Amino acid sequence: MSLMTEIEINSDKAWDEILVKHEGIVSKVSNDSITVSLKGDLHCDACNARSACGISDSGSKEIEINTPAQSLELNENVEVFLKRGLGLKAVFWAYVFPFILLFATLLIASAVFQEWIAGLLAIGVLIPYYLLLYALKNSFKHAFKVSVSKIS
Repeated sequence: MSLMTEIEINSDKAWDEILVKHEGIVSKVSNDSITVSLKGDLHCDACNARSACGISDSGSKEIEINTPAQSLELNENVEVFLKRGLGLKAVFWAYVFPFILLFATLLIASAVFQEWIAGLLAIGVLIPYYLLLYALKNSFKHAFKVSVSKIS
């Protein structure tokens, strides 16, 4: 069931409060997924996570969407939807938690080791963290469910 059918919406204002929307173009179609090239969006100005997101800063980003509810064709204009709270969770796991992990490791290690060793350990702790994120990428794909809709 897609996000579009899960949420009963009566107005555009309600959409903006619940969902983050980005326009894009279908750049790749495969059997079980599509890839959408996102454009910078005017809606980014109202988003709380715009400074960390990076979509508004660049010309194009790509997002892979597994098993879309409808059939889409190459170079078709679409809108991509994500629940607003999920965007902030993504920023947390990508930027905030690694910073906390790095800083905590640096503080603890500098009490025990020399400064340069503590710095290397703090940076080194990020390697297993990002490897773990990569290993759990399928879980994150399910948790951060993205929906797509054709623009008519």
